[in-house]
Amino acid sequence: MAASLSFASLGLGKTMEKKLCSVGIHSAGELQEIGSKQAVSRLKEAYPNTCVVILYHLEAAIRGVAIKQLDDSVKTELKAFFKTL
Repeated sequence: MAASLSFASLGLGKTMEKKLCSVGIHSAGELQEIGSKQAVSRLKEAYPNTCVVILYHLEAAIRGVAIKQLDDSVKTELKAFFKTL
């Protein structure tokens, strides 16, 4: 079995790692499996201050790109999803 990817390998810091672990996401692989939307909905429930930028960061991390590289269409779709939370 392959070693699970670290959150750092996705460019996520220790604070985000702790928050993700606290909502049951314990590896970068798990994050990639459940996706940014499911992850941010869990985070928003546990941490009401979670903002849409966190969703962008998680999506960019999963895609392996910088947040600035996310297409506007992707951001628009993510923002629309975030408003439903």
